[in-house]
Amino acid sequence: MSKTAQLVTRNSRRSIPAFFLGIGVVCLVSAATGGHVSLGLVMLGAMAVCSLALLVLARRSETYWGLTEEPDERFALIGQRAWAGTGVVLTLGNLGAFIGELSSGRSGNPYYWLVATAAIAYVVFVAIFRRHT
Repeated sequence: MSKTAQLVTRNSRRSIPAFFLGIGVVCLVSAATGGHVSLGLVMLGAMAVCSLALLVLARRSETYWGLTEEPDERFALIGQRAWAGTGVVLTLGNLGAFIGELSSGRSGNPYYWLVATAAIAYVVFVAIFRRHT
């Protein structure tokens, strides 16, 4: 493997933990802006632990390697199914929260917009993928 390929591989393995850590910093700044510094520090700490765990996994896990480097067909399918499952869970969670808001006598915002966006995105992606497959 060339030095350039090794550098790209090393950087791709570190990009996901760096993303988690970056999200932790954004959460800290947002919480501090809203007057909840301690909550922001807890969120940053949780993201830092996740980042550290991912860095440890990067050394030993074939699954982590397969998902962060250029994936073969097997890992591409695993990633695709994982994203689909995540979308289902998030959509059902937002739908449940929307229904809960309505049953409590509230308007259902912002869950209405999240559920509507998910439904529209699903229809658009089906139309796009139907044309390109």
